[in-house]
Amino acid sequence: MCGIVGYISKEENPNSLKLGLEALKRLEYRGYDSAGFAFWDKDKKEIISEKVVGRIAKLEEKVNGECGKTEAVILHTRWATTGEVSEKNAHPHHDCNKKIWLVHNGIIENYKLLKERLEKEGHKFYSETDTEVIAHLIEKFSNGKLEDAVKKALPFLKGTYGLLVISKDDPGKIVAARLSSPLLIGLGDREYLVASDPSAVISRTNKVIYLEDGEIATISKDNFEITSLVKGKVTPSAELIDWSLEEAQKGGYNHFMLKEIMEQSESIRNSLRGRLYLDEGSARLGGLSSVIDKLRDIKKINIIACGTARHAALVGEYMLEEYAGIPTEVDAGSEFRYKKTVLGEKEMGLFISQSGETADTLAALRDLKNKGFLTIGITNVVGSSQARETDAGVYNHAGPEIGVASTKAYTSQLTVLALLSLLLGRQRQLSVVMGQRIAKELAIIPDLIKRILDKAPEIKKIAEKYKDFNNFMYIGRKYDYPTAREGAHKIKEVAYIHAEGCRGGELKHCELALIDEKFPTVAICPKNSVYDKMISNIEQVKCRNGKVIAIATEGDENIKDIADDVIYIPKTLEMLTPILSIVPLQLFAYYAGVLRGLDVDKPRNLAKSVTVE
Repeated sequence: MCGIVGYISKEENPNSLKLGLEALKRLEYRGYDSAGFAFWDKDKKEIISEKVVGRIAKLEEKVNGECGKTEAVILHTRWATTGEVSEKNAHPHHDCNKKIWLVHNGIIENYKLLKERLEKEGHKFYSETDTEVIAHLIEKFSNGKLEDAVKKALPFLKGTYGLLVISKDDPGKIVAARLSSPLLIGLGDREYLVASDPSAVISRTNKVIYLEDGEIATISKDNFEITSLVKGKVTPSAELIDWSLEEAQKGGYNHFMLKEIMEQSESIRNSLRGRLYLDEGSARLGGLSSVIDKLRDIKKINIIACGTARHAALVGEYMLEEYAGIPTEVDAGSEFRYKKTVLGEKEMGLFISQSGETADTLAALRDLKNKGFLTIGITNVVGSSQARETDAGVYNHAGPEIGVASTKAYTSQLTVLALLSLLLGRQRQLSVVMGQRIAKELAIIPDLIKRILDKAPEIKKIAEKYKDFNNFMYIGRKYDYPTAREGAHKIKEVAYIHAEGCRGGELKHCELALIDEKFPTVAICPKNSVYDKMISNIEQVKCRNGKVIAIATEGDENIKDIADDVIYIPKTLEMLTPILSIVPLQLFAYYAGVLRGLDVDKPRNLAKSVTVE
């Protein structure tokens, strides 16, 4: 959620702060409301810090020229959780004597109790944040070596943290620590970068070390050392980031969101590459090879995800039950561990997360692992917490997704779920003939997506017609119900328009009361097994003077008689229709947001990676 960057050069570098700010700007897509930095100035023999409410550009205005002989810089973008948006609450935070400075991602759940104890011991607090408690706690244990004080302080913290700490009394080093909040060390040419996201370091290096929970790294200009609070000294192994800086840039588009929508033909192709076996009517997912025999015996699948990933899971539920014949249940990560879930023998958990760092999903994953259940994952980020902690998993291979509103990651999740359904189905009762049909249809999905993307100017005109409406109903049935949910989700995220994603068959039980000429409906109505039922639902809306935008199958001319506007998608198998039908809804939401004058890449109050509850 918040962004962390640390920079330390192996030689005195007058551009250290500038390089740190450049890295921090690559995390702007995550969403934030304030920013700040702190660094040890070797000439002045003190730690210099600046904070602002607003964008990093405002922070840069406070920096005049070079920052002197700088050895270690820590930087942060904050998304407020504890304490209002203000300079005093922005990071970095410091102790009583302004000797210890740190930046923090996560939430300290017991900070009020710790604060009360520290105040009784004489510590003076200036902010409303939970983070400041950590600085005072480290101050309490300071005795020379910064890493020793950090190690003594961490066991008192209940919650989550990704930390970078510097000290006036122990300059020339950065101490990093992680618990359920991602941190990595970028191994550059005569420099080290520490960050919460690989996007921050990719311009300098693609060689990284991911810290594990409970690990502490002490990084100086000459070397680094990683220790575990439990295991002692750790010998880490470096990994390579498999995408380039160019892939994470806009490439001529006005927004990352539009770029990522337009990339979906290629991103889905990448998700399919090397995984489809047309002649056999099956799929191969290399990341699951270690558990393939266990998958044969699974009797039930529990899918856990949050937000957009949960909508993908709802589509996956239909796919897995219909084609793999496995009972499947979807739950929100934020709810799963707080209810008494009764799991039987030979059940497993399937976890879906774009970032692989979604806090609630990870908590559910750890809960199931502790209970001895098989866990597999679908994620887009190599080396993420989810990728490392599941028993096995599948990467989306969608490339970096920068826009906060997920688009190409969502369709790649649907694609992977279709592959998984094909794989598990062929292990069971799915015939070769049906498997071949699914595989052949999957293979051409990228070309069908391209045909929809070519309709962008047409969809923009429809968005212009409806951009001033403040309420929308999205309806669908069976496979199209999750699409209705996700379509409503998108327009809420980027256009700030209230929208309801509903089952078409449920309108008469509640939502029909909302419909009038000022409350348009988007109906996902392809030619499928519930087409006639959806036509009936659309007629119910029209009887109440509601306007209707229909997502329909190419060649369906009859739907023009009841819909005010129609966006056509190519025909495909019913199970694969959600991969196609969401694309025009993504474009509709994008254009609505832009036409309303909004920053669709950075929706207010939202962040790309939700690393706290």
